[in-house]
Amino acid sequence: MLLDTSAWIEFFIGSIKGKRVKEVLYKDDCYTSIVSLAEVTNWALKEDREVLSLVNTVEHLSNLIELDKDITILAGKLNFERKKINKKWGMLDSFILASGAIYGLKILTKDNDFKDISDVEIL
Repeated sequence: MLLDTSAWIEFFIGSIKGKRVKEVLYKDDCYTSIVSLAEVTNWALKEDREVLSLVNTVEHLSNLIELDKDITILAGKLNFERKKINKKWGMLDSFILASGAIYGLKILTKDNDFKDISDVEIL
């Protein structure tokens, strides 16, 4: 399972949806795109949370997927196509979607922008 940033945030705040994330983390092999660390950092700073503690948790509980040429090219193609469907679709979401596609991983997210994509579980 590939955890989107929104899934991590639900986990960190301990919400009901975060309980589902915790189940997945302790049951499955989980992955996180390296780009999610930027979003987790941004969220932590906005919420006055300890950045390194949260980043270390992500690294400890999941495997990081680094960006490579294949992921970045696919992300660019996906972003181009997704913008036709949803004008507010973001490039970071395209990196996550591309990572999931290349590694054959289902994506766990709270982001409804993914709702029409197969192999996605919306929290």
